[in-house]
Amino acid sequence: MTRQNSPVIVLHPSDHVAVARVTIRAGEPVGSGELVAANLIGKGHKVALVPITKGQEIRKYGNVIGVATENIAAGAHVHLHNLAMLPSQHEHEFCVDYAEPELFPEAERRSFLGFDRGAGGVGTRNYIGVIATVNCSATVSQYVADHFNRMGGLKDYDNIDGVVVLGHAGGCGINTQSEAYRVLTRTIQGYARHPNFGGVLLIGLGCETNQIAPILEHYKLEEGERLQTLTIQQYGGTRKTIEAAIAAIETMLPVVNAAQRTQQPLSQLKLGLQCGGSDGYSGISANPALGYASDLLVRHGGTSVLSETPEIYGAEHLLTRRAARADIAEKLLSRIDWWRDYTQRNGDELNNNPSHGNKLGGLTTILEKSLGAVAKGGSMPLRQVYEYAETIDEAGFVFMDTPGYDPVSVTGQVAGGCNLICFTTGRGSVSGFKPAPSIKIATNSDMYEHMKEDMDLNCGGIVTGEESIQQAGERIFEEIIAVASGRKTVSEIYGYGDNEFVPWQLGATT
Repeated sequence: MTRQNSPVIVLHPSDHVAVARVTIRAGEPVGSGELVAANLIGKGHKVALVPITKGQEIRKYGNVIGVATENIAAGAHVHLHNLAMLPSQHEHEFCVDYAEPELFPEAERRSFLGFDRGAGGVGTRNYIGVIATVNCSATVSQYVADHFNRMGGLKDYDNIDGVVVLGHAGGCGINTQSEAYRVLTRTIQGYARHPNFGGVLLIGLGCETNQIAPILEHYKLEEGERLQTLTIQQYGGTRKTIEAAIAAIETMLPVVNAAQRTQQPLSQLKLGLQCGGSDGYSGISANPALGYASDLLVRHGGTSVLSETPEIYGAEHLLTRRAARADIAEKLLSRIDWWRDYTQRNGDELNNNPSHGNKLGGLTTILEKSLGAVAKGGSMPLRQVYEYAETIDEAGFVFMDTPGYDPVSVTGQVAGGCNLICFTTGRGSVSGFKPAPSIKIATNSDMYEHMKEDMDLNCGGIVTGEESIQQAGERIFEEIIAVASGRKTVSEIYGYGDNEFVPWQLGATT
């Protein structure tokens, strides 16, 4: 990386472009040589370091991010007007970069203060969940949660973090033999047994496709003092159901409130890695810093989960090289193939991503975005690939197939067991993801200062050269342990995170 006083950042010696640290006006120097900007280069945007001919592949991070659609002069702005998507054409090597990670000795591994749920894992929070199995029961579920959160129903239970309502738009009009049904039920059962919940109440309407009983039977969930169910039609309407639901949760309160934090090994921590509202700095600052923290977590015995399959497209070869086994790499590529088919069937394409905000922030193609997004995954071996909302049962660095849309992606990670989320952002994403706390990490200092009330950490010092990736990664790692042990994130302080339960909706609704 180039030195601190340079106006641009060069990420790899073979790169054709550099990233502007600051806004560079036409005629101003680019770097330390004689090269000057041919036109305005915005912060986070790319500038050509050398002349590039039409049709030539353009490199950033030492990898191809697209092809020039016209001749580009040295010093010119490189973006949507002269750089286009190039289909991923990588040779996918399997396991060639695989090496057993050097884990810290057991005696040196860090711990956190968590809620031990026995075979159910360890929670970083102590919530009660109210899960609507169908949209038709979402309103009743909301009224039940409001009774406890807003009307004083928890005033004598200080050890309970709150009652989380999980409503959604689906649950009926789907084929019970379909992939859509399997994904929805898998998501709901994952939340029902999540260790951040001390107790859960499932509420249905009664006549919907997504019946409660088959979920309990298929996923071997047993009703008891921590898991109860009811339906609106069974209880004779909304008001009666609300009363019954309140009474059911009141029986849980003493048990949930009695839970205490105890020292737990980091092997009980499952961290969801996310980025949203990315910019030209994401792959330079916050993402690689989070990758460093992810590596530390894995070396202490924990698990980190990379996701958002459309946002690794074009960089998947970096992951197949790190796969622990050939079948893991093959499974990852099969999910990429599924996405190619899925987007084509729905009249879309994978390069529909990056988003409008990503492009304003300096990103041009999905290949460029993916190379930066994969940096969140650090350097540890890829131990497993999971489908959406599958239970994560392998320690270390793993991948879960999810859409790139953040609320849907995180919902899958949490359903899989992630009990904490780290979320990098360059434009300013602000979501919370109850019941999992979400640490917001800014990629640049300008956005951090502008939206400071919604950010937990700032990695902008990497862009200015005031901090190294290692230093920022160590700060993130310490924040992960502190938040897992009970420190509230800014989203939690404000009470955000009730509306980000968004199960992935697949297929037709009939």
